Amino acid sequence: MNTPTLATRRTKPRNLALDVVDAVVERVRAGALVVGAKLPTEAAIMDEFGVSRTVVREALSKLQASGVVQTRHGVGTFVVGLGDASAFRIGPEQLATLRDIIAVLELRIGLETEAAGLAAVRRTEANLTTMRQALDDFAASVSAGLDAVTADFAFHAEIARATQNPHFTDLIGALGMTAIPRARLDPSASADAEKLSYLRRVNGEHESIYDAIAAQDPEAARAAMRTHLANSRERRRRAAALAGDA
Repeated sequence: MNTPTLATRRTKPRNLALDVVDAVVERVRAGALVVGAKLPTEAAIMDEFGVSRTVVREALSKLQASGVVQTRHGVGTFVVGLGDASAFRIGPEQLATLRDIIAVLELRIGLETEAAGLAAVRRTEANLTTMRQALDDFAASVSAGLDAVTADFAFHAEIARATQNPHFTDLIGALGMTAIPRARLDPSASADAEKLSYLRRVNGEHESIYDAIAAQDPEAARAAMRTHLANSRERRRRAAALAGDA
């Protein structure tokens, strides 16, 4: 990306991955990145934009899902065009209520249950290392009093990558971190002890998924993922009932 200013312009807080996406799309439109051009490495993009690897991977997933780039495993990521405006996406306006969140969780149950099974069969040691790091980051965030949304998404995104099927990666990337329910709807004023207990329970469910994938047990991995996401869906259903939004 040896082109015009690389720094992103932020006039208001927003998703960092979208800043990277917008910058890449702008360069494709301007002709600074032509079809067939190879993007820099993840490390180079991290350095350029001052963001984490998780942010870069989310941005690349979004760019793939929208048809702007294509990743050739072991080769690199290449520009393929300006994308298809009709590409699958779930925008913020589709995640405004508890009912909307429940609908996305239903989609994720179908998608990620099978992804976990495939990941158990196809995962590499590198995939496991990244998953393990995401779980450790989750635990560290909880200990620091944070909500761990970034680490949560990183764990689920790596499971999608571990399928070695780019379509799973693209769909998870299209959902982005808004797929994590508490990224949008959890009240910040919830009781600290209650939130801590909830987040520890969530990561305990993650550990069960990880253990099954590490053991290369696809049925156990599917069951653990289904349980995890179904538990999240039921928590949202109870919240929706209490809020009169069911």
